[in-house]
Amino acid sequence: MNFEAAKAARLKAYVPYSNFKVGAAIELNDGTIIHGANIENSSYGLSSCAERNALFSLISQGYDPKEIKSITIIGSSKEPISPCGACRQVMSELVPESATIYLTNLEKLVKETNTKELLPYNFDLKKDRT
Repeated sequence: MNFEAAKAARLKAYVPYSNFKVGAAIELNDGTIIHGANIENSSYGLSSCAERNALFSLISQGYDPKEIKSITIIGSSKEPISPCGACRQVMSELVPESATIYLTNLEKLVKETNTKELLPYNFDLKKDRT
């Protein structure tokens, strides 16, 4: 788990409306760490979550999502943070099922999971197309 890397990413969040900072740290098999923070917009629908920002950054930088070993997501929630539905769907497509997803908070409460547990009945156009 990359608690400190996710915590550092969280500090880079742009959250002038909710003040709810979230950070994500993706670890690749070679040890590379990709960070993401949530970025808000006054039109909330245009905001972007830390998990998706980290995943999209990973791809934009030329890394292969198949190389993801783990993702650590941290927020200032009372319980370990829970990804939104959009992030669960994106993770279900981009994150290997073998990767560990660590959901945590500033008190270091941790829930360990994977993409299948987060979204067991994901939408998959490749699979669902008739």
